[in-house]
Amino acid sequence: MPYRFAFVMDPIDRILPDKDTTFMFMLEAGRRGHEVYYVPADALWAHRGAAFGRARRTGVMRPTTAHPSHYQLFEERETRLDWFDAVFMRKDPPFDLAFFYATHLLGLVDSTRTLVLNSPHGLREANEKLYALNFPDVVPPSLVSSEIARLKAFLEELGGEMIVKPLDGAGGAGVFHLHRGDRNLNAILENATDNGRRLIMAQRYLPAIRQGDKRIIVLDGEPLGAVLRVPREDETRGNIHVGGATVKSALSARDRAICAALAPRLRADGLWFVGLDVIGDWLTEINVTSPTGIQEINTLDGVALEAPVIDFVEQRVAALKSGAPLRP
Repeated sequence: MPYRFAFVMDPIDRILPDKDTTFMFMLEAGRRGHEVYYVPADALWAHRGAAFGRARRTGVMRPTTAHPSHYQLFEERETRLDWFDAVFMRKDPPFDLAFFYATHLLGLVDSTRTLVLNSPHGLREANEKLYALNFPDVVPPSLVSSEIARLKAFLEELGGEMIVKPLDGAGGAGVFHLHRGDRNLNAILENATDNGRRLIMAQRYLPAIRQGDKRIIVLDGEPLGAVLRVPREDETRGNIHVGGATVKSALSARDRAICAALAPRLRADGLWFVGLDVIGDWLTEINVTSPTGIQEINTLDGVALEAPVIDFVEQRVAALKSGAPLRP
């Protein structure tokens, strides 16, 4: 049966239809006959304890020469968010105050009627850098601190080489590869920590980054596929956003072991759709706000990873409507 799916997201006219994962979810949902609605991330509000949004029925399509637009907007309505069967929270990072407040509004949605993916509580709980520290057996040696002396001591502990990154960054922004002898070391740490006022993360430098930073797409705790993002010769970062090349990659036994270690906690926190960043044998980040990578994996592996995601959402919605208890 057709369902109503709402996508809380950044402006639809700015997404890249050949790259964007949200676009693929919308395309697949529409292909199956579901009603697809676009809800701008800044069009949420709460009134008398209920969450509302300004939603527009939307059609998405692959652009062509004859029809260059990738979307079409129809009637707008102001409605309670639990009028929808599922709400996809797909606002891109960074996790800022606007995102934080939006998760509180989404937390007002009646969870006995509407699936919110990912869980608003889980989104607040899972800072994409810090959440990985819950799994110390699969994370490289890490330090979170704002103290420059402590960070420099950790650099020595690691042999004079490490990576530092902001806790609220995305797309590789603010990531530095530091060396003991770099004359810019103090200046970089002063800037990164705002002269000791801002917490940052430091991690052991992993030479395996030269072979690529693997993005693993995980649904309900199970890996669906992976892609390697290989940095340019003049870069440390493998992010596609800064020029990393995408390379076909199989899931290794270690990748599957990392997913198995995370699965119970991800399910308990309602983090149904996530993207893991793995370098060599080590988990470096858990992306929960708006994970991407599906289109790259689809192209390289000849698959359609959006299909099992929409399958999962359909199954959860059907269980809600039947009154069946949902497995955490």
